[in-house]
Amino acid sequence: MWSMPSGRALAGEPRPNPGPVALDLVSADFLAPRLRKLVLGSVVVGVVLAVVLALFLPVWVAVLVGVVIGGPAAVSGGLGLRRGVWLDGPQLCSRGLRTRRLKMPEVVTAELTIRTARIDQISLRLYDGRTRIVLPLALYTNGGGRELPILALRTLADSLWTTELVPAAAIASVLVDQLRAEARDAGLDERPLYRAIELVRSKGRTPQATLTDREVARLLD
Repeated sequence: MWSMPSGRALAGEPRPNPGPVALDLVSADFLAPRLRKLVLGSVVVGVVLAVVLALFLPVWVAVLVGVVIGGPAAVSGGLGLRRGVWLDGPQLCSRGLRTRRLKMPEVVTAELTIRTARIDQISLRLYDGRTRIVLPLALYTNGGGRELPILALRTLADSLWTTELVPAAAIASVLVDQLRAEARDAGLDERPLYRAIELVRSKGRTPQATLTDREVARLLD
């Protein structure tokens, strides 16, 4: 379980452009040591298995088995080390196998999506006519959770306001209300992102749902 962040930034207060801002729900610095161990461990297991099997089987078969056993986890860990989401000026960037760039002022779709399970997740889905990016905003479980840091939420809200899309502006307002809730150490029930998940659960729209414009507006009440 994670502890709730206790931000103190005041939403709505002007700030200078901080340059590229990371929007990772779990920071790369936190995950990197674990992912490196996964990659190294998988490679070692694959190599050792291949060496042992080579004593009894043709070398090519031993190597193939080693790659099949150790390869997927090593590749998964390597991709995890590359993954990241950040805002760089007007561009929202997402890196996986390749880096995708979405132009925030040209966004034509902005939606809040909910996934309910043992760990509930709320995400922001954006599309600018060419690129689609899904950005996790918060995870909640058993009275706790992890939310995007205050700087990330505020920068994202500012960026959403550069669009001409009404739903994007409404979501930006939700993010600002979330920041205000964090600034006063509000409980879960007073945080709009958590209330969005409770709203979906109360209507039985599980395990996945997309909030309507009216439901997004209700989060601002």
